[in-house]
Amino acid sequence: MDSPATVSDPGQAVPIQVDPTRQYQLWEGAGAALTDSSAYLFMTSMDAGQRSRILTEMFDPAQGGFSTLRICIGSCDFSSQRYYSYDDLPDGVVTDAALDHFSIGEGEPGSPDATRDMKYVVPVLQEIMAINPGIRILASPWTAPAWMKTSNRLEGSGRLRLGEYCGNGYRNKDKIDYVYAQYFVRFIRAYRDLGIPIAAVTMQNEPSNNPSWPMTVWTPEELTRWGVDYLRPALDHSFPEVEIFFGDDGLRFFTRPVSEYMTPTESLSFAGFALHTYSGLPKWVFNASRQFPQWRGVMSERRCMLDETVEEASHVMFGEIGTGLVRQGVGMIDLWNLALDERGLPSWAKTVGRRGVITIDSGTGKVKRNMEYFMLRNYGQDVPVGARRVASTSYTPDGRRGGLGSVAFVRGCGEISLILYNPTGTPVQAAVGINGEGARWRLVEVPAYGTVSYHRVPGERINDSTVPDDEEFEVYMTPHPEDDRDETDV
Repeated sequence: MDSPATVSDPGQAVPIQVDPTRQYQLWEGAGAALTDSSAYLFMTSMDAGQRSRILTEMFDPAQGGFSTLRICIGSCDFSSQRYYSYDDLPDGVVTDAALDHFSIGEGEPGSPDATRDMKYVVPVLQEIMAINPGIRILASPWTAPAWMKTSNRLEGSGRLRLGEYCGNGYRNKDKIDYVYAQYFVRFIRAYRDLGIPIAAVTMQNEPSNNPSWPMTVWTPEELTRWGVDYLRPALDHSFPEVEIFFGDDGLRFFTRPVSEYMTPTESLSFAGFALHTYSGLPKWVFNASRQFPQWRGVMSERRCMLDETVEEASHVMFGEIGTGLVRQGVGMIDLWNLALDERGLPSWAKTVGRRGVITIDSGTGKVKRNMEYFMLRNYGQDVPVGARRVASTSYTPDGRRGGLGSVAFVRGCGEISLILYNPTGTPVQAAVGINGEGARWRLVEVPAYGTVSYHRVPGERINDSTVPDDEEFEVYMTPHPEDDRDETDV
């Protein structure tokens, strides 16, 4: 594609000024969740050639450039297998303070007799890491082992039996609190031994949720105490480089400033905050992002639906997340399922209608690329990991309403990346200028509900790879309830 025309006057075009002198968060990358469901489709619906082609397309830095992954610590709702934890006890055994029954799975990765994570997740992860060895992995539990919970079951919520003993005596190491922290350590070690480094964890996926699938419920205060007193010390002893991100829940989790339940010293146990964006007020992000100056932000989950309109999916992906949240301090994006099939399956929870970053036809392995794919590819292809966000003009307060939105980045070599999003139903012409270059404007048209990436690279070739055509197969548009967009402060 030819470079945009340069003019001295923007005329009727919407002016977008990039200012590299005003710098904010580092960009840490974008990707999605490799759930058991996603891994199952890669391993069973595709042959080795199909799998290699699509994984390379997504994770090769010379193509899609996806650079992060989120994985589950044990089972989640999107599983092809019966729910499991890594310490499910045989009949007659009620506690396991030494974690003698701990296992992420048996068998060689991907072999017919492999179980749990070794069956699908581990072999796909190993294949991705061969393509992009620097992939950054965030891991989150949906539930603690059943015997550690008040409900004594994986499904449903239940609470961690905080303060209770599971051994003989009053030793700290016999407390559930301590043993559950060691459970994280054992998980990280098991993956490290398979050549898969875990970069960061969250303490609980959606700690306020009470669904029918595996979950553990926590209050923010409980997460703070357990993270500071147990998980951070356990990681410091064995894996001090592994970070903890606080929250990992919808914006309602952040209706109160986090400084109300942790001190600045306690905040040092956490690398930052993680959030989901299914509901809530955008301003609640600031109750995490503006509390402690060293904290970094992660958007750790969001999905679209198979029947969602192009306009709505664009607003969510390019607007709310790719523009709004990044402008509010988020430096890493992990969407939900990397892949689902034409019905939004498999799901042990029997949920349907959700879609992955890509849709894989369960019978043929054919691929359709969804809006999520293109948002991630925008970032992976045009925003280098390690770039720093800088100031840029934006005419939307949240990425969804108003006029043209933008988010911009710069690297030390002078490389500038700019992503423009148009949340309106008509094309908008933009004029892009850069502080320090005077009245030199580059003209570009941004389509309705569309996005344009502007990438200036001094002295080197940019990523100009192309996206393969989608393959044809039927997708089932299952109706779904709207997300809650009538949130109030009440």
